[in-house]
Amino acid sequence: MKVVAFNGSPRANGNTAYALNVVGEELKTEGIEFEVIHVGNKTIRGCIACMGCIKNQNERCVIANDEVNDWIQKMKEADGILLGSPVYYAGIPGTMKSFLDRAFFVTSVNQSMLRHKVGATVAVVRRSGGVATFDALNHYIMYSEMIVPTSNYWNVTHGRDAGEAVKDEEGNQILRILGKNMAWLLKVLAAGKQQVDPVPPEAKILTNFIR
Repeated sequence: MKVVAFNGSPRANGNTAYALNVVGEELKTEGIEFEVIHVGNKTIRGCIACMGCIKNQNERCVIANDEVNDWIQKMKEADGILLGSPVYYAGIPGTMKSFLDRAFFVTSVNQSMLRHKVGATVAVVRRSGGVATFDALNHYIMYSEMIVPTSNYWNVTHGRDAGEAVKDEEGNQILRILGKNMAWLLKVLAAGKQQVDPVPPEAKILTNFIR
């Protein structure tokens, strides 16, 4: 089994990377492969609402001059997905959100590629806005019909300068428990597939309130 994590911070070795790796160490302890992909230092433009991914049905975004399509395939191949983001103005940074908007739209309109995979999110904040960012990250997971492991509090840890998150004792516990619960859920789902038939997918119903 494998979990792929996406680091939405522009810093490769900052507190967001640290938080993801705390979760990852618990996964690796349980024999689960773990990979971190650095998103936040790339140049990623947002979704242009062309609907090409719906028309083409090729699991690709029509914007092909960046890494997003490669990352979509990483998501498809993984058993679990972990999203990590710093907090900018009580929300997800622009580069990370551009990636999420495009990747999750492509995966949702191409046979719900992430359906019933395990998905979790982590927010890293200096002071406040962590819960709002954590909630915003979870919107992508929930929309995709992913299955969410929990911890003993919201998945938010604190730190500004590199290394400060190490000092957040409660935050570290939250991350460790999340990693343990994510590993457990991955194993339960793998075992359960041998015993229980999957829930058949339903075609998406779209209702527009302005007609």
